[in-house]
Amino acid sequence: MPIGTAVHERTMKLCESLNYREWSGYYTVSAYETHHEHEYNAIRNAAALIDVTPLYKYWITGADATTFVNRVITRDVRKIAVGQVIYCCWCDEEGKVIDDGTVSRLGENAYRWTAADPSLRWFEQNALGLDVKIEDISEKVASLALQGPTSARVLRQASDADLASLKYFRVTSAKIAGVPVDISRTGYTGDLGYEIWMPWSDAVKVWDELVARGRQYDLHAAGMLALDVARIEAGLLLIEVDYISSKKALIEAQKYSPYEIGLGRMVDLNKEHFVGREALAEEQKRGTKRRFVGLNIDWDEIEVLFDAAGLAPQVASTASRVAVPVFDASGKQIGKATSTTWSPTLKRMIALASVAGEYAKPGTKLKIEFTVEAVRHRVAATVAELPFFNPARKTARPAF
Repeated sequence: MPIGTAVHERTMKLCESLNYREWSGYYTVSAYETHHEHEYNAIRNAAALIDVTPLYKYWITGADATTFVNRVITRDVRKIAVGQVIYCCWCDEEGKVIDDGTVSRLGENAYRWTAADPSLRWFEQNALGLDVKIEDISEKVASLALQGPTSARVLRQASDADLASLKYFRVTSAKIAGVPVDISRTGYTGDLGYEIWMPWSDAVKVWDELVARGRQYDLHAAGMLALDVARIEAGLLLIEVDYISSKKALIEAQKYSPYEIGLGRMVDLNKEHFVGREALAEEQKRGTKRRFVGLNIDWDEIEVLFDAAGLAPQVASTASRVAVPVFDASGKQIGKATSTTWSPTLKRMIALASVAGEYAKPGTKLKIEFTVEAVRHRVAATVAELPFFNPARKTARPAF
């Protein structure tokens, strides 16, 4: 049975819809209101406060902490300065992705590591022989994401952090309502935003301060339905939806390398040995069979289908996590769309998809399955570069 997060007593009172889901054993709000429209608009036009406490969190310390992190992830952590955050993935011996997450370097040999799935056993297996301590702090540290164009203004009012100097994917220490916190300029929305890390027992104080300071900036609590639309617009992966962890895959086709899911830029074959290096080096030589792409779906063709059925055009307001086939011009299936949504900001249907490598070039014309009244059709879709939405404010110096 799920339990409440560190701020459940606050989110529960706000959740008028009683629309919850389970995330890593915790109650998580899907949408606070009966529709997630206001929450999505807060992400893109104001400020949204999102409880991301259910993320798995690990504290890595010890003389060999850096060596350990480098052994596991595909990026070279030795290039990362103290106070910097990286997005990364880690693979099994066959070069297939186990999980993806962030690593924050908070000291010369001190790291906070986040993951979608539990990773403690895998970490401990790869720490043998090293002077490193791995602590699961998932139930000790709470985390809140403050995202959106006015998020910097809210945080400037609520904290004593030097936000003007906090660059993209950097982390700093500060206080909010007297509570010591870490603030990283990171997030899962593809917009200007921050993630705040605090002691579990003080999370309500931080939540209350952010809400109080955020009223003048139209801050809203936002749930997972709004976040799902935003992360697709940003071209961000969701494990067990856009790819399957190699630890959970049942067949070989369900396993993905970093090159196959758009994370090839995070593979550093020039660094010291890491898990999966040999397999990834071989794949780089022979080429990758599958690629992760964006798809712009032809709305005019969708309208024609609804008109033929005697219906007004309509699409689900929530993002779909159901995979549907993608075809080439001849009708041959060449991949699948894993996440699909109507983008309120871009005003079009978009999808994230895994396709055969020869069809991954932007501008390539494909077909995607689309169902109207239980009848399956195929409509045009064009391969697009990711992300779909990438505002300058995401990385620029915020305007206060």
